[in-house]
Amino acid sequence: MRDIDKFRGCLIGGAAGDALGYAVEFLREEQIFSKYGENGITEYSLKNGVAQISDDTQMTLFTANGLLLGTTRVMTIGIMGSYESYIQTMYKCWYKTQTEAYPINDDYLNSWLLNIPELFSRRAPGMTCLSAIEQGAEGSTHKPINNSKGCGGVMRVAPIGLYFCDKNISYEDSDMIGAESAALTHGHELGYIPAAALVHIIRSIVENGATIDEAVNEAIDAMQTLFPKAKHIADFSAIMKKAVMLAKTENDDISAIHQLGEGWVAEETLAIAVYCALKYKDDFDTALRVSVNHNGDSDSTGAVTGNILGAYLGYDKIPQKYKANLELHDLILEIADDLCNDCKISEYGSYRDEVWESKYIKADYSKYA
Repeated sequence: MRDIDKFRGCLIGGAAGDALGYAVEFLREEQIFSKYGENGITEYSLKNGVAQISDDTQMTLFTANGLLLGTTRVMTIGIMGSYESYIQTMYKCWYKTQTEAYPINDDYLNSWLLNIPELFSRRAPGMTCLSAIEQGAEGSTHKPINNSKGCGGVMRVAPIGLYFCDKNISYEDSDMIGAESAALTHGHELGYIPAAALVHIIRSIVENGATIDEAVNEAIDAMQTLFPKAKHIADFSAIMKKAVMLAKTENDDISAIHQLGEGWVAEETLAIAVYCALKYKDDFDTALRVSVNHNGDSDSTGAVTGNILGAYLGYDKIPQKYKANLELHDLILEIADDLCNDCKISEYGSYRDEVWESKYIKADYSKYA
């Protein structure tokens, strides 16, 4: 049975790590500790009273919208394309929020998220994501459109792991949806394999109650089975195993993270997140702080750490300081609830849900406008 607390924890946890890390994303360690003190940034840095999310959480929300759009289509009219095709459409909608002004005057909007003024904010969007989506976001694992392994693919796929919990779909298939969704914009094997692994980790935690350690080791094995001919599968396995090993030894956190990289590329982002989530599996606050106070891509390493640990601990165990003032907190919760509750409307049934139809059929929902 799906646990809504885990769904909420995963998405709010990811947004919390994103918001905490966004303030220091482009700062070196000496700058972080000079500005925020010997422990680095430990509280949100508010702007206009809110802890701003970055493109990581923005794209995560559009990923969720794509999943729900696909299912609603098949439930209401009996046909649908691949899930990644709907996610591709949603990324094009996100692209509009980065390049056009609110409100958009289209006759028909594909995503109700285009009705949210706050999403029309450029928060250091990844250039690979922008350029790939501008060209149509038509990449796949079989026909890559570039050789990028940037972390823009892995930081946005957590909803896929959540959504396929307790559904009649194999782990192999849901993992591949994660990989293909990342490959829309990131063509290197190490751009999409970590995305598939994160999907696996989150689904295993939420669906099976796996420990983080169990879920990570399952994901390492699963990626070797899923991508047996990948040239870089050994590199992926090695850095993941290194993260697990470092988390189990008495290491200074900064030196451990230095051994894993800076998180600008996907395998390093996931490895740093795994290290932090494993080492501080019962301490969301410490895990998040460690995940962002380093030289690298702090918002992405924070976001993925928060996704994993939020899924493991649940929303209720996330400290209140990470919920208060979090930008679009209530919207993120609503998306998490939609992922958990799923589409109940049927083409042949009498059940109707006007709110759901407004979101995922008409795309005119404007509660947060």
